[in-house]
Amino acid sequence: MIKNLSVRPSLVPKKQRGSIEYQVCYLTSRIKRLTEHLDLHRRDYSSQRGLWKIVGKRRHLLIYLFTRDRVRYDDLINQLDIRGPR
Repeated sequence: MIKNLSVRPSLVPKKQRGSIEYQVCYLTSRIKRLTEHLDLHRRDYSSQRGLWKIVGKRRHLLIYLFTRDRVRYDDLINQLDIRGPR
């Protein structure tokens, strides 16, 4: 498995660790790691369930950011290169 991903939540300053952008960035890195794990272990159903829960959390955060601040949302989507929740 690849440990170094393009998404690095550790680069965010400590005072912004609770921001929505940081949370979405962290969840995206976990999603990428679990996706790689599931490519190797297709029948790991507990990891699949955990992946769906993480995807749901990220989706809810993105919807919240979309309704609050569209500019920050668009910037985050482009930065992480992910699709929106729609």
